[in-house]
Amino acid sequence: MSEKKPSQRFHSLNSEQVEVLHQVLSEVVPIHGRGNFPTLELRPRDIIIAVRARLQKQGITVRDVRLNGSTASHVLVRDNGTSYKDLDIIFGVELPSQEEFQVIKESVLGCLLDCLPVGVNRERISSATMKEAYVQKMVKVFNEHDRWSLISLSNNSGKNLELKFVSALRRQFEFSVDSFQIILDRLLESYMQQDQSDKTDLSEHFIVLAESMYGDFEAAMDHLRYRLIATRNPEEIRGGGLLKYSNLLVRDYRPASETQIKTLERYMCSRFFIDFPDVQEQQRKILSYLKNHFIGEERSKYQYLMTLRRVIDDSTVCLMGHERRQTLNMITVLALKVLGEQNIIPNTDHVTCFYQPAPYLAEHTAPYLAEPSYCSYYIPQGGSTLLYQPYPLHLHPQTGLV
Repeated sequence: MSEKKPSQRFHSLNSEQVEVLHQVLSEVVPIHGRGNFPTLELRPRDIIIAVRARLQKQGITVRDVRLNGSTASHVLVRDNGTSYKDLDIIFGVELPSQEEFQVIKESVLGCLLDCLPVGVNRERISSATMKEAYVQKMVKVFNEHDRWSLISLSNNSGKNLELKFVSALRRQFEFSVDSFQIILDRLLESYMQQDQSDKTDLSEHFIVLAESMYGDFEAAMDHLRYRLIATRNPEEIRGGGLLKYSNLLVRDYRPASETQIKTLERYMCSRFFIDFPDVQEQQRKILSYLKNHFIGEERSKYQYLMTLRRVIDDSTVCLMGHERRQTLNMITVLALKVLGEQNIIPNTDHVTCFYQPAPYLAEHTAPYLAEPSYCSYYIPQGGSTLLYQPYPLHLHPQTGLV
């Protein structure tokens, strides 16, 4: 397929979109501190400007700053069926060596230190202390194809401010609807020059550009407006793409091409099991996704899990039968726990899961196996570890669950 012309990748925001962008960047976001550390009330635009200035002062080249992901999609099409949680900010930087990662971390933590209330003795607070108090997650990747780091600032409601510093990133999107990046530099310069009010018509002063990493901006916008699922080079999508795909299905997105979707599903399932080969790893990844993407949407979790289960059941071709059943059983148990937590069934203790014995047990002639044997277990309360057997799962609800 030929490369898209540069003009097809970019589009100018209209005045309404610029106003929505201004609101997103000007809305106060709480950064919750752990322990006795206070909550920092920050506007995204302020912390972005401060971090960029500090990086430049430390000799880090900043090519541009962009708003990425679901928040960028929200700015472009407000009623797109997906709610934005994290504010994903990308700083395009030069990272010739791993030493720059430390400079970036110190710069971000230094900006947070400056935001502490008046009266706090900042000289007694180290970077390590600030990291423990305000950073939820830190990631750094430095290899032949990818050079980037992520610092996610804590927010108890799940609306994390995520600062990503990217020198090189092989794959910057999963689907066309999350491929948008809005270039913020001109808007940031305007903020630095004058105190903007919420009612200011920002579009009169400059042009704000958005880029679709999918390659065709108008096609990606149509997919966003009409809730269609499409991508390019699906073999490059990492394991988490399967979870995002199932989320789109739950939100009434549908495949742009029915003929290509089965191939896409097989690619995503295969990559999911490559990246997360162990059933416990799969469970941790799924639970983390639910925690981060379904805040305030508890009743959608069951539908999401059953959608994910269906996709895996229909499209997994890379696993042995018992491995596939392990994963399907694990997702089923998670779905039942979700129902129990929502009191849709009285309690998950009232659901008993029976497993058929392994085939060799039926042929065993030992006296203690003369009677049919079933291994049963209940779904425990709390965070107890669940053990999964690679045999068909039969659910016998005692309280009318259909």
